[in-house]
Amino acid sequence: MAELQLVVRNGTAFCHGRAQRADVAVEDGRIVALGDRLRGKREVDATGCWVMPGIVDAHTHMALPVCGLRSGDDFDSGTRAAAFGGVTCIVDFSVAEPGMSLAASIESRREQAAVSVVDYSLHSEVVGMTPSRLDEFADACRLGVRSFKFYTTYSDSGRMTDDGMLFRCFRRLALLGGRAVVHAENDAIVLSMTKELLSKGRTSITDLPDARPSVCEAEAVSRVCLLARHAGVELRIAHLTSGDGLAEIAAARRRSNAGAPSRVWVETCPQYLLLDETSYEQACGRCFAATPPLRTSEDRLALWNGIAEGMIDLVATDHCPFTRAEKTMSERFVDLPYGIPGVETLLPLLLGEVLGSGRIGSERLVELLCEGPARALGLWPRKGVLAVGADADIVIVDPRERRSIRTDDLHMATDFSPYEGHEVVGWPRVTIVRGKIVVEEGRFVGETGWGRFVPQQPTAGSRELERAI
Repeated sequence: MAELQLVVRNGTAFCHGRAQRADVAVEDGRIVALGDRLRGKREVDATGCWVMPGIVDAHTHMALPVCGLRSGDDFDSGTRAAAFGGVTCIVDFSVAEPGMSLAASIESRREQAAVSVVDYSLHSEVVGMTPSRLDEFADACRLGVRSFKFYTTYSDSGRMTDDGMLFRCFRRLALLGGRAVVHAENDAIVLSMTKELLSKGRTSITDLPDARPSVCEAEAVSRVCLLARHAGVELRIAHLTSGDGLAEIAAARRRSNAGAPSRVWVETCPQYLLLDETSYEQACGRCFAATPPLRTSEDRLALWNGIAEGMIDLVATDHCPFTRAEKTMSERFVDLPYGIPGVETLLPLLLGEVLGSGRIGSERLVELLCEGPARALGLWPRKGVLAVGADADIVIVDPRERRSIRTDDLHMATDFSPYEGHEVVGWPRVTIVRGKIVVEEGRFVGETGWGRFVPQQPTAGSRELERAI
């Protein structure tokens, strides 16, 4: 074979999710060959290392307005941090504003994201939808966005979509080959429990789990799964946190026929796998404020069991960083900016569970961080896989390296990590985005604006409807 532009040699490559000895050859930003003794104009020696598909973080919030603040990372700093962690594609959100159409909010967000170092796609945030605006979904699909975020809570801020409108949106998305992503919590219970706690003077961050108990998640998960099944839309439950919620997922899947268009994808996050509500008792407990809240150690175990049993399809971060000062600006949990950092530590933390505790296998890791999110978003097989024709998004991991996570060593725009002092085994050495090395041995060698928008493909079985939009 003729000499190629770039070859990653001598590593253990995860091709189509399976580990094998293979070189990976790159030409014009795509993988063009997988084989033995391939040669390139530039070669990267991966001896003793894993060669994985680039990580797809399917849930981030760059420069997100929250509580009069803005999350610390913008699309430049946040995607740089992502690249240091082996993430080669993020999926962020448009920001819905009063009077702005879905298409306009997508175009505005893409302008902000143009500085990205890694590739990106978008979910379209749906707020204030009305029957007269349903045609906006087709406009968004034309722009390459087929994933739409809904809330079953936050009525006090006007972000909640009621069940009637939710069902109508689901039906429209089913026709368009779109996907629904839902933040699932029962709003009435949240409002009632929060009011009761505040009336009793229970305003501490340790009271947050009681304000949003797991029954909120379980009820909302059950309800939106039922609506999605009858509407025929693909559904993703964002940031699942509890055993109760997982039980409702299992029940919903039992009710659905295999291969039905109402498939339910399930996402969880590292914080719900590795942390629990005792984190709120720490000196900087308010730094862990997020919704849904951290749960019990029993819930953590249930989620790990869900991963082992194939009930959970992907792990994403919900990355939304703030500084310690911002996270502690009030003593009351209701007044805090919710969100924690994580885009840079996603892969190292899960590697630790593979190479350290052995809780999951290496091939399952690739499913959770690469193939699962790419399939759930309609980005596969362009993303999430080492295969001929796929984008040359590659991360080289040294499985022998041991590190203790320290905020000062990370690149996210915050002075806090929820995983401070966490011991991990395995660390990304080299990150390649569409054939370009962007991080190499702890040095950033990429460029602002290298990242490209990745359009999402329609759901399976809906391609014949393309002419309708």
